[in-house]
Amino acid sequence: MKKPARSLKWRLVWQLLLLQAIVLGILMTSVVTIVIRANLPAKIMDDSAGSIVANAVSRNPAGELTLDPSSELIGLGKEAPGFWFVVVDDHGKSISRGTIPSAFKHLAEHLDQFSSGEITALDAGEELSGVIQTLTTKAGAFKVLAGNGQMLSVSYIAVVVSQLMILPQFAILALVTLIAIPLIVTRAFAGMREIAVDAQRIDIDQRGTRLPVGNVPAEVAPLVKAVNEALNRLDEGYGRHKRFLADAAHELRTPIAILQTRLEDLASGQDQDRLLADVARLSLMADQLLDLQRLDHEPRRSFPVDLVAMGMTVTAELAPLAIAAGYRLSYEAGKDPVLIAGDQASLQRAVTNLVQNAIEHAGGRGEIVIAVERSGTIEVRDEGPGIPDEHREHIFEPFYRVQARDHGAGLGLHLVREVVRRHDGQVSVADGPRGGSLFRITLPLMAA
Repeated sequence: MKKPARSLKWRLVWQLLLLQAIVLGILMTSVVTIVIRANLPAKIMDDSAGSIVANAVSRNPAGELTLDPSSELIGLGKEAPGFWFVVVDDHGKSISRGTIPSAFKHLAEHLDQFSSGEITALDAGEELSGVIQTLTTKAGAFKVLAGNGQMLSVSYIAVVVSQLMILPQFAILALVTLIAIPLIVTRAFAGMREIAVDAQRIDIDQRGTRLPVGNVPAEVAPLVKAVNEALNRLDEGYGRHKRFLADAAHELRTPIAILQTRLEDLASGQDQDRLLADVARLSLMADQLLDLQRLDHEPRRSFPVDLVAMGMTVTAELAPLAIAAGYRLSYEAGKDPVLIAGDQASLQRAVTNLVQNAIEHAGGRGEIVIAVERSGTIEVRDEGPGIPDEHREHIFEPFYRVQARDHGAGLGLHLVREVVRRHDGQVSVADGPRGGSLFRITLPLMAA
């Protein structure tokens, strides 16, 4: 099973997102590595301890500082049993708890001279780590000195901070990528839609069409130019092929005519009849090749054509041939003319080919019907074996034969399709109402 084509814009989106994630991941790793390798303490005290202490301080009616232990302060004391602090207000009143290390006592006595700070010991001892903070609560403004509290790993802090910085950036970049890349790719490849539309118009009957290169990305332009060059080569090869067939058909007409004349001088018999039939088929093939060549090169001629009168002419001309082959040939049409604009000679040849095809393949029995309808439809029906479904899409191709041993060259139905296309019509095949095949030509009616 053929896999569906993958979208280029979504491939670019996911690849760009992956690249962004890798780059930001490397950046975050680099930040953490730099912090770890820097001359920083392994741990620092959590400065939220100062806020917890300040919020637990209140004043009594005398204005003295009191402590109302909150659940946070109680929890902090359980997590860090050696936790201590000193709180001083603007008036020099203070309150403290815990055992203050001797190294901090002088600092505590002059706490009013400090605003904020972070203290770490030279040997990274946790008992000599502390923070100084100036905080304002509903009880007033305080300066807090706290130490030996809950410690935080510097590397952990670096990871958290880098994530808080990098992850939002990645989210913003990802959002921009998801929106911008599809729009950019869609605009960049807008010209590809035009190319696709033009490519769908390329057909064997519309040679010379080329894909535009003016509105495509530079990366795609070489591919478009290569396709155009390939189309040039195909057109040249097709032209040589058509010229060869036309020349061959033209050159064959003279020896075929000479051969037919000499065969007619032979003694009558079955051998002469078979040879004459073979020569007639050769002559028909040459005529069909020339007809196809004329269709390619002659300008379109458009004159009023009465399909009713044309159908009657075809019936009269082919009736002897059909009767001799064992068929009944009938014609169905109304009395009023059915007018279309076109070339009567080529249309008449197309209908003649359909009737001759029925005579050749309908089994030599039954009825062949030529019918013209007011809607501009011509039908040729027979009661033969019909055409299998798997062959119906191919029988209008040149040199295609349902059976390898068919006497025809496979050009008659192809000529029918080419004539009908030149008249902006359609030709199709279906099952006849009484078995056999039903060929239907539909042509646009002439404007009133």
